[in-house]
Order: sequence, then structure tokens, then C-alpha cells
Amino acid sequence: MKFIKNIFATVLLCCLCGGAFAQEQEQEQYQDYFKVTAKADTTRIRIGEPVKVNLTAKVMLYALKGANIKVIFPNIPDSANHIEIVERSQLDTTGTDENQKIWRQAVTFTSFDSGRWELPPMKFEVYSVTDGSYDSVFTDPIFIDVSTVAVDTTKAFKPIKPLRVVKFNWLDYWFYFLGGFLLITLIVLYFTMWRNRKKAPKPIAVVPAKPPFELALEALAKLEKEQPWQTDVKGYYTELTGVLRTYFEQQFNIPALEQTTAELMNDIKPVTILNQQRNEIYSILSLADLAKFAKLQPTPQEHEDTLRKAVAVVEWTRASAMPKTELPVNGTNQ
Repeated sequence: MKFIKNIFATVLLCCLCGGAFAQEQEQEQYQDYFKVTAKADTTRIRIGEPVKVNLTAKVMLYALKGANIKVIFPNIPDSANHIEIVERSQLDTTGTDENQKIWRQAVTFTSFDSGRWELPPMKFEVYSVTDGSYDSVFTDPIFIDVSTVAVDTTKAFKPIKPLRVVKFNWLDYWFYFLGGFLLITLIVLYFTMWRNRKKAPKPIAVVPAKPPFELALEALAKLEKEQPWQTDVKGYYTELTGVLRTYFEQQFNIPALEQTTAELMNDIKPVTILNQQRNEIYSILSLADLAKFAKLQPTPQEHEDTLRKAVAVVEWTRASAMPKTELPVNGTNQ
């Protein structure tokens, strides 16, 4: 009976120990759901030689029950503690399956200072997008021994070699030759075209087909025929004074179209043949100004008298544009 009790106790103890061991293994398995490593291909280099460090991050997906995981690799500075980064590779997810997800990256370092330098622990971060949980893991530090080039001090120093003279090769300067050739070509073409360019023709003065007095008399005859004062008094006097002012400008080079009556009367003083008709010209212009600007309503007789005076002024002054054989004799028109 005692023997049976011992066997039962032994079996019960084995079951308890086995369950505890299995539970411990399961807890250990779930605690290591996020593993990171940093392995260098060498820890001894000469100045300037590369050191390739392989970074690996592994997440056990079955331990996270379908969580959406995001892994953040270490933010390594380009230069720190005498060690500089030469190159970083892209993240690689080779080896990922439904149970685990693996990220790999290779970072190449170098150093230009001799000594023993530490690549400090690198921080990996894992973040669960599903529930917002966060964790971080550090790698072990990596020590890199950087040595200089060995110098054999038992041998004598060699003399400095003299400078070598390199022969001139025009192919090394073809770009400059081509640029100079193009510049000279452009200069020659510019001066050739500049010398052979056609000179702009001089503007030809437009000479009226008819002399100014004929044009003025034709315009006054048209006014006499149409009699515009019957419907538009202001327009009639505007057109009448316009004919006279245009005639004065073309015949005597007086800027009559741009002048007031007072300015025009002052400018005709030096022109003897115009000054002889001073009273008639002033009478025409002053009445026209009153009709245009003061709303004066001249009588029908005044309309016709003003037109006759304008014709008389043109007829009198036309002698300035006629040959001397046709000039008025004894103050009368021929």
C-alpha cells in the first residue's frame, strides 16, 4: 500500500513539474515576441576601410494575435564618436511569413581616426496600430578597432620624387577651343550683317496732291452748298474754323490747330499777307467761339457773311503759294 502511494505521489509531482515547465516556456516565448540584432562583419579595420553592420528586427506575429505592427529602425546620425556612415540600404522583409515578420537593413560605417571606437546600442521601436501599445529594444554595443597603416621604421626614407611634366594634349581642351571658335564666328557674322544691313529709307514727305489754298476753297465751297448752319450751328462753325486753321498750318507753318484765337492772332503778326486780313480773321474766329462756347445764335445773314469772309481770306493769301508772275498787282487779285 505504501508503494502505491509513493508511485501516485511521483506521478503527481511529474505532472506538476511538466505543467510548470510548459507554462514557463510559453511565458518565455511570449516575452521574446520582439527580437533585434546588430552584427558587424568585422571589428578590426584600417583607416578608411568599411564595416558592414546588419540590422535585423523580428516580430513573432502569433504572439500578438493579429495586431497591426509597425517597427521603427534606429535613427543613426551620419557622424558620431569618430564613426561615419557611408551607405544605408533599403529595408528588406525577406523571410516574412504568417508566424513572423522580419525587417533587415545593412548600414556601412567607416572611421578616419585610429583607436578603439564604440558604436553605441541602437534603439528599435515597435508600435501596435491596433491598440496603441508601444515597446522598445536596444542592441548590444559594437566596438571597432581602427588601426593605421604599418610603417617599417627600419628602412631609410626615400627621396621625394620630382614633378612630372605632362605633355600638352589639345584633346583635353577641346571644349575651350570649340567655345572660342563659336565666339569668333558669331562676332564675324554680327559685323558682316551689320555692315551689309539695309539702311532704313528716309521718310518721304507727304506732299498734298493739291496746294493748301485749293483744298481750303473746295472745303468752303462744300459748306456753302450744304449749308449745315440750317441744322447744326455749332458744328458749322467748328468745321469752318477747322478749314481756316488747317489752311494756316499747311500754308504758313503756324500751329493753328493747337492754338486759341488769341495765340493765333499773335502768331499771324509776322506774316504780312495774313496780318493784312487780321480784322476779317478775328471777326470769323471770335464769332465762331461765341457760337461754339457761349451758345450764341448768329443770324442767317451772319452765317453767310462769315463764310464769305473766310473765302476772301483764302483768296487774298493764296498769293503766297503762287509764282511771282501771278502775285497780286497794286493790292488786287489777278
